[in-house]
Amino acid sequence: MTNMGAKMLLERYEQVKSLEESKNDLIEDLLRRVSDLEDAYKREKLDHEREKHFNRDIQIHEMELMDQITRVRKIMDREPFVVVLLDGDGMIFKDGFLQQGEQGGKDAANQLWAALNEYVSRNLPNLSLKIIARIYANVKGLSDTCHRAGIIDKPSVMEDFVRGFNESRSLFDFVDVGTGKDRADDKIAETFKINLYNCHCHQIFLGCSHDNGYARLLEETLADRELTGRISLIEGAPFEKELESIKSSYRVTQFPDIFRNSKIVVHTSRTSSRNPPPQPPLLSPNQAPASLTRTSTNTTSSSSSAPNSWTSWASMTASTPGAPVTSSSKPSTPAPSSAVERNKFGQRIDPGDFKSIPKEEFSRVKKMKLCNVYFLLGECPNVSCYHDHTHKLTKNERVILQAIARMTPCRFGLDCDDPKCIYGHRCPQSEAGKKECFWGPNCRFDMAAHGIDTNVVKVTKI
Repeated sequence: MTNMGAKMLLERYEQVKSLEESKNDLIEDLLRRVSDLEDAYKREKLDHEREKHFNRDIQIHEMELMDQITRVRKIMDREPFVVVLLDGDGMIFKDGFLQQGEQGGKDAANQLWAALNEYVSRNLPNLSLKIIARIYANVKGLSDTCHRAGIIDKPSVMEDFVRGFNESRSLFDFVDVGTGKDRADDKIAETFKINLYNCHCHQIFLGCSHDNGYARLLEETLADRELTGRISLIEGAPFEKELESIKSSYRVTQFPDIFRNSKIVVHTSRTSSRNPPPQPPLLSPNQAPASLTRTSTNTTSSSSSAPNSWTSWASMTASTPGAPVTSSSKPSTPAPSSAVERNKFGQRIDPGDFKSIPKEEFSRVKKMKLCNVYFLLGECPNVSCYHDHTHKLTKNERVILQAIARMTPCRFGLDCDDPKCIYGHRCPQSEAGKKECFWGPNCRFDMAAHGIDTNVVKVTKI
């Protein structure tokens, strides 16, 4: 073989060798790729198995939760109800019901149930609801006032009415709250709050149009539209000013065939034998106003105009039975001034500095149980007042009695414009510019009634 032929064979061998090496490299690359894919597959398979088990667990948990929700919904749907809360101080049944005593109470309850049932069926469809009604009132006070106004022949008729109302339906109660200050308001407020978030309670009907005090309670729910939808207001007498401004946020309904649309007024000109001698509707002695509302800011010093100033029956009645008051004796002191003093902020200032009164004299007069209304205003409207009306009051004792009366906060606070008001409008223990109080958080006066500027810059004559 020639050298040239050997060289060509060598070149061909090198080419074949190179191809073999490339083939081997390719095979090795393929084997590595297969190994990587197998590892990735195993990882994906494991992940898939985990996902499958996780999803299965989630599905099982979701099914369990749905079962729980179904059970909870069934529980929530059990015994659904609406609750009706009425302040009997001003939400008063029509005269025809009251005059029929026990039967009138039964008829009033049945008609109220029928009216509410029709309203609920129209506004809350597809629900079969029980109706719970609670009326809170000073029954004795309501009885006396209705008697004086000539609505009923005798106070006991009202007791018969209440008994008939309570006997009519198992979930209807007319509750006598006694004569304590704001007891009806407090009971209604607490019952309202308990039911507001109760899943079984689908609607709260609140009858309180006569009393601005309930505006605070309703304002707390204004920010939550879901809560406002759970509340319906029942209008009897026209809404007072503060309630009028917020009533548009709630459902409002009326039952004109069941409740009075005006407040009870005791007419001073009545002489019928069925009525006692007329009395001006002032406050009961030594007791703060309970659920009073005003119809006008213009008052006069004449006692004959009093029925137009204080219009809630609770303000006309006594808190405790006792010996009747007669008109045989009159206090020798003059009636209060017809002017109201105010500071530069328009806040009312009570005249007089009572801090200089000796403590022993203050205690002595307080223990005498004198009738504040009688001795400071000239007449006591309470035929059952148990406080003293016969004492010969000295000038110094009258000043002390004024101080005692000022210790009870006036419901209208610093805005009060009644010149004859004998109650307190600022804390007598606080000093001008200082919010601190001797009584601290237990003070009966609001925080706003402390530290009041006592410099008189304006005198409003009424």
